[in-house]
Order: sequence, then structure tokens, then C-alpha cells
Amino acid sequence: MKALDLDVLAMIVAVADTGNISRAAEVVHRSQSAVSMQIKTLETALGKPLFVRGPRNVTPTQDGEVLLSFARRMLALRDEAWAAVVRPDITGRVVIGVPDDYASSLLPSILKKFSATYPRVEIQVVGLPSVALAPMVKDGTVDLACATRVKGLSGEFIRFEPMVWAASPSAHEIWRERPLPIAVFLPGSVARENAIRSLERAGISYRTSYESPSLMGLLSMVEAGLAVAPLARCAVPAHLSLLGHAQGLPGIDALEVILARSSKSRRPPCDFLAEKIMSELRPG
Repeated sequence: MKALDLDVLAMIVAVADTGNISRAAEVVHRSQSAVSMQIKTLETALGKPLFVRGPRNVTPTQDGEVLLSFARRMLALRDEAWAAVVRPDITGRVVIGVPDDYASSLLPSILKKFSATYPRVEIQVVGLPSVALAPMVKDGTVDLACATRVKGLSGEFIRFEPMVWAASPSAHEIWRERPLPIAVFLPGSVARENAIRSLERAGISYRTSYESPSLMGLLSMVEAGLAVAPLARCAVPAHLSLLGHAQGLPGIDALEVILARSSKSRRPPCDFLAEKIMSELRPG
């Protein structure tokens, strides 16, 4: 009977959740080649493919889905066992603020792991733009904020998140239109400001076809083929196309992701969640 390495199972889960080996490698802090090699080695040992590899994403096979269900249970059990022995007495409540684009991509796996390790800690997530979270950190309404650095919001540097132009693969070269139709977050958004500044520097005319505080709102316009959207790369679903210089669009300045803490957050549950966020999101 072959051994099932939990680290390799974590890679399998990351690939299934992201639909992309490159993004999965970022989640597990390994190189893309290392993740690919480990998966292929396991597939060889099992004698069955676990994923169907397409041009844009990968999807689990039927056997892959079977292994995934066991992998998730095994990884959760490992985390529960660790928590039961190491820190069984940590209780409390943590309120964390996060913008829409990071909430959908960066935090779900972290919060899931944290909850498994500290099951007695209650987590409340407040989804708001970074600029709206700044006063909430200052007055202690939120304990932590994983957000973009904006005026009035300072914290510990996590990483620079690249920005890209996202479009529907079925849209008929919408990026060639002038003025360029763009879907952007509301004024005050750093992502919006960076994108508009890049277009103006490149001398590309544009029109704001849609404004929204919601990532889902922007994605709906992109998926309908009515606009392109400047987004954090981590927030772009695998089924959308990433555009850049090859399509005549300018590069966009990266977003500075930080972890901000309120003065009321100096307590163990907040410390441990902050530690988890930093260790998971900082480049390896």
C-alpha cells in the first residue's frame, strides 16, 4: 500500500480549488514545477490520472474527485489533532476586514485552516473597500484588515499583488475598442487609480462603462463581454483571459497588500490569525 503524503494531498486540494497549477503553487509555497512533479509522481503511483489538463485550467477526474474528498478530510483531521494537543484553550472572537477581491481569493483557505486549528475562536469577516476599512481599524471596529495600503491605513507589508486586465475569452477583441470600455471599482480604489493612470500614460482613451464596489459586479460585466476590468491577479477566475502588452494594453502598477491591526487586537486569537495570514501570504 502506497503512503499518501499530506503535503502532496495539500497540493492536490490547492490545484482543485484554484483550477490552476501556477496559483496552487503560490498557495502551498512551492514552485510550479515541484507541484507538477509531485502530482505526476502520485498519478504514476496510483496508475490513474487525477486531473484533466486544459489550455487554461485543470479539473479533477472522477478518480481525482474521490481522492479529493479523502484529502480534505485527512488534512482537516490533521489540523484538528494539532489544535487539540497544542492550543486547546484558545478562545475569543476576531473581526477581520478585507476588500472584495481579496476576500474571494486570498482568505478563504487561510480562514478554513485557522478555524480547523482554533475551533473555539469565532471569526467575523467585514467585506469593504480598503479605504472604508481605514477608519474601522483606527477605532477598533475591526481587529485586523488584510487590505491594500491606502491613505490612512498602514500596517505590516505582506506582498505586492500584480494587476492585470481581465476579459471574457468569448468577447470579440473588446480590448481593441476606443474608447476602451472598462469596469472599475468606485473612486478611492487604488486598483482603479492605478489602471486609469496606466491608460493615461499610454495615451489610450477609455470610458467607464461600469462602476461598482463589488468584485462580482465587475466580473458580471466582463463575462458579458461588455468591458475589460483591471483586477488583482489573484482575484481573476480561471475562465477569464488575462490581457497585457500583447493586446496593446499597458502594464498596471502592483497593489501593496498589508496587514493592519487595531490597538484592540493585542490578544492571542488576533495574534495567531495575524501570524497565519503572514505565513500563508508572504512569498516563500
